[in-house]
Amino acid sequence: MRETRMGDTKSGSNCSVDSAQEIIRHHLDTIASDPGSSSRLPPIMLWGPPGIGKSTVIRELTEEMGIGFIDVRLAQREPVDIRGLPVPKEDRSGVDWMVSSEWPRADQPDTPERGIILFDELTAADASLQVAAYEFILDRRLGTLYEVPDGWYIIAAGNRSQDSAVARTMSSALANRFCHLEVEADSESWTKWAIISGIEPSVIAFIRFRPDLLLSMQGNRERGWPSPRSWERVSSEIQMAEGTGLSSKSLELVIEGLVGTGASLEFNAFRSWTGSMPDVEKILTGEVAPKFPSRADLQYAMVTAIAHYYAQSDKPEELMNGLFGALMIMPVEWCQLAWTDIEMHLNYRSHSNQPLKDLHLHSDYEKLAKKLLGSK
Repeated sequence: MRETRMGDTKSGSNCSVDSAQEIIRHHLDTIASDPGSSSRLPPIMLWGPPGIGKSTVIRELTEEMGIGFIDVRLAQREPVDIRGLPVPKEDRSGVDWMVSSEWPRADQPDTPERGIILFDELTAADASLQVAAYEFILDRRLGTLYEVPDGWYIIAAGNRSQDSAVARTMSSALANRFCHLEVEADSESWTKWAIISGIEPSVIAFIRFRPDLLLSMQGNRERGWPSPRSWERVSSEIQMAEGTGLSSKSLELVIEGLVGTGASLEFNAFRSWTGSMPDVEKILTGEVAPKFPSRADLQYAMVTAIAHYYAQSDKPEELMNGLFGALMIMPVEWCQLAWTDIEMHLNYRSHSNQPLKDLHLHSDYEKLAKKLLGSK
């Protein structure tokens, strides 16, 4: 059987996280309207560098859609975990297989009607594990004793060999059954995710300022390097350090340990520089007049912070005048970016559209709307 080296060559176009989710959601919607189509739709293989969040894309999509999710980390499994245990038949004529209880079963009342089975780290699994997974992925069954229920979709994910990740061979028969998507680190998609996920504003602003550092594998790959995963951890470290007494020097060392020397130097300098921008909270409360910075890094920081602080407020009505004042002094493109951020924050954090309606009722909204449309 001909084999290909997993991830040795890149074919086709890159796929953003948003596009990957759209394709998967489309397949899931197709299955919802016709459960039998789950056996006709090709399973998806997500390719991408480590830390890009391939498994997170799937998990968050299943949570959003309220469907089942089974995450199988193949590199941490044994073939018996997939295929099951051989059990002698009572008449000693052969063996049956005792299949793992983790697989969804149509006859079990606690099994969701729809869901995704993700075979993660497929490229890191050795040959025996891949063979064990082939029948499951290709035929949606394990022998005669188990069949994947209609309504459940199979996806696999793995790293590429050019990213210095473990990447073993995949048979051409298996590769040909997949729909292959090359997922890329896309700063726009990541920013949308970061806003609704509560990522620290300085991290979001920095990635907007330096989108090339969302994912960079140019440095020492055996130490920290910037990726969507490591920037999420930087955000967590900054948020946990607030009010704990951790020195700024120690926090900088933690950040360097996560994203590497080069990216951490730039990020820490960015945080230091943006400390000199106008006080966003005082602008929103009306204590100081709004002033838009002239430097690009401060502009990204201010726009991101304004949307964050307004959406986080328990009393947004007290900040509306300051918010509209700040938006009206911004250049059009920055005003549009800030307004988009505010809409994303409010749509995600509120269970109704009332917060946005309140903004639309503000006396200055008509002027702002004309500005957002580029009208005078």
